[in-house]
Amino acid sequence: MHIGPYQLKNNLILAPMAGISDRPFRELCKQFGAGLAVSEMVASNPALRQHKRTLLKADHDGETGIRSVQILGTDPQLMADAAKLNAQRGAQIIDINMGCPAKKVCSVAAGSALLRDEALVKRILDAVVNAVDIPVTLKIRTGWDLHSRNAVEIARIAENAGIAALTIHGRTRACKFEGRAEHETLKKVKRAISIPVIANGDIDSPEQARFVLESTGADAIMIGRAAQGNPWLFSQISHFINHGKHLEKPTVTDIHNTISSHLDKLYSFYGNASGVRIARKHIAWYFKHLESVAQDAQSNINRAQYPSQQIALINSAFNLLTSDSAA
Repeated sequence: MHIGPYQLKNNLILAPMAGISDRPFRELCKQFGAGLAVSEMVASNPALRQHKRTLLKADHDGETGIRSVQILGTDPQLMADAAKLNAQRGAQIIDINMGCPAKKVCSVAAGSALLRDEALVKRILDAVVNAVDIPVTLKIRTGWDLHSRNAVEIARIAENAGIAALTIHGRTRACKFEGRAEHETLKKVKRAISIPVIANGDIDSPEQARFVLESTGADAIMIGRAAQGNPWLFSQISHFINHGKHLEKPTVTDIHNTISSHLDKLYSFYGNASGVRIARKHIAWYFKHLESVAQDAQSNINRAQYPSQQIALINSAFNLLTSDSAA
């Protein structure tokens, strides 16, 4: 699959997730087979451009593969300026967020709230595409609510504006993350436009990935929440699609080694104090894929204040798992 001049090594993409798709997690998912990993959204507000958190979101130092940065906002000129700034900072693809359903985003008419104003959508897309000489992609939902699914209309606006690829999450903004994503709307979009279309929403297994690709005709799939604590999902999907067989699940040792490597990168990227705090949610997601991790062990890990303490407690938990399985 191509996005502008860039050829992806496959059609499996990590979604931009706020507070999750940082450089350590993007690198990890690429290691396990993601063909592209999009950064978490960066606000177009000029007042936030030099904020430490914003700079970390835009940090691509040493990152492998194609660098894609998602921007968020409502003002066409500010969005264009944000696109240029991130291109200067190393982005090779700019992704525009018109899919986030979060209240704090939609309350300022950003994210998926923009789908209610097709004229503004056009102005933003035109401004951003014309501001940079790198590909611009767009992520949307099927519409604002079940009574106003306008993804086909938005898709046509996007193609006419020069958008290089379109991602669609199979829910409206009103649905948030409730129920099951529907991909019938995506199928209609794929028939209506010629640019690459990427399916997103509830793709959580190799079987579901193949089903969505085959039933919609999508060019690629984007995986979000299902990759949390489970970066192996990309290699599992790739193997299943290419060979029709399942890869063996990661062993306890595989998971232990991956957690240790991931946490080391978080400590290095954020610093010890922030790294320990941010690691807690990732550890919890990894542990969901394990059996017999005692609740008190998880609680102790969550109370750890220093990297050495956190790692020691994790090692202790895995030593128990390994000894139990050997017994």
